[in-house]
Amino acid sequence: MTTALDTQIESFKQQFSNIKQQVARRIVGNDEVIDGTLTALLAGGHVLLEGIPGLGKTQLVHTIADVLHLQFARIQFTPDLMPADIIGTNVVQETATGEKVLDFQPGPIFANIVLADEINRATPKTQSALLEAMQEKSVSVGRRTFTLDQPFFVLATQNPLEMEGTYPLPEAQLDRFLFKLKVSYPTEEALHEILERTTRNDIPEVGRVVDGAQLLDMRRTVRDVPIAKPVQSYAIRLVLATHPKSAHATPMVDKYVRYGASPRAAQALVVGGKIRALLNNRLHVAAEDIRALAMPALRHRVLLNFEGEAEQVDTDRIVADIIEKTPE
Repeated sequence: MTTALDTQIESFKQQFSNIKQQVARRIVGNDEVIDGTLTALLAGGHVLLEGIPGLGKTQLVHTIADVLHLQFARIQFTPDLMPADIIGTNVVQETATGEKVLDFQPGPIFANIVLADEINRATPKTQSALLEAMQEKSVSVGRRTFTLDQPFFVLATQNPLEMEGTYPLPEAQLDRFLFKLKVSYPTEEALHEILERTTRNDIPEVGRVVDGAQLLDMRRTVRDVPIAKPVQSYAIRLVLATHPKSAHATPMVDKYVRYGASPRAAQALVVGGKIRALLNNRLHVAAEDIRALAMPALRHRVLLNFEGEAEQVDTDRIVADIIEKTPE
């Protein structure tokens, strides 16, 4: 006998599959990045995409916006971008009676999906304009606070190679990204497929399959998935293992890490694990779900000490070591 819960899970899986199927009409390969981006979207978090130019990071965001019935805005981050260019500003307007009033003109942050392109090219002052919006889902201008429409999703991109003229993201802002996903270079076979799709007249069309209300319903379904205490403990131990001198820290963490992940990392593991469980037709979170999401949830939240920076230690190596040495 099919229960209401079974129907809910089946509907969730079908909608996720429909979104991914439409995205795949334009985006070749990078399944892990697509899954991670959609997981963050359904978890109510934000994503930082890292990859060299030309790998389709911007195209991925455009495609997801096209597939969903959501308002999309793109902000091209440059050194001269000002906070008001993101949030909006008060403009003097004249009423019909000739009276002058201040009228707020909303900026591009007032959209459902916001692409922050090359986010590390803007100054810290401008980067920080995103902080309140990403965490509080609201924007303050003067004495007024504006609530952003839900769903609200920021997808930022950055180029790891060209560091001249860039401003590294502050730790507080990095922590507001649920996942950091790395876009890898396509294989030879994938390059053939990319050329087939992009060097002809027909550009693959995508259909709109889910709207904002359905997306919010999917988010509520995720939150209803239970998680057992031992599995939650595993997520907590992974997070604590990123802190030097912690009882769970590995020798590599003690040697190279200055400060570890915040409680937001544990939230990312648990909510992401619930989504992964649903997609695997389970109504409970398993340790394998937590383990699968540890890398994208932790890699940007591990801050290296002087020795780690001097030896140019990759935080992925540290997280991989934590995953390997932390017992389930």
